[in-house]
Amino acid sequence: MKSKNVIMGLFLLLIIALVAYLDSPFSIINKDYSYTADVSEPAVAQPIDESPPTDVPVLEEKLEKREKVDGYIVETYEEYEVYKDKNGKVIKSEPTSKTDILRYWDYSEH
Repeated sequence: MKSKNVIMGLFLLLIIALVAYLDSPFSIINKDYSYTADVSEPAVAQPIDESPPTDVPVLEEKLEKREKVDGYIVETYEEYEVYKDKNGKVIKSEPTSKTDILRYWDYSEH
């Protein structure tokens, strides 16, 4: 019985060693991947100096109306497509069909 426990313990130890080897970056299944510990030359991404295109609109929400209804303040926002030139000056602003309504309790009355 004691020899069976020793054999099972060695078998378990062998399985753990095999799994640890296969999980390491030096195993045969990870040979196609490159692992380096060289930190002297970090990878640097160069930023691209590209200005955003001017013909693409920016979506902005503008407050259309604000009213008090039954103790609540109700604000209605409408979405606009805003076209800007290279200097950031607004050329054209067109409303879209999207509106958002924000309703919150008016604490100034209580």
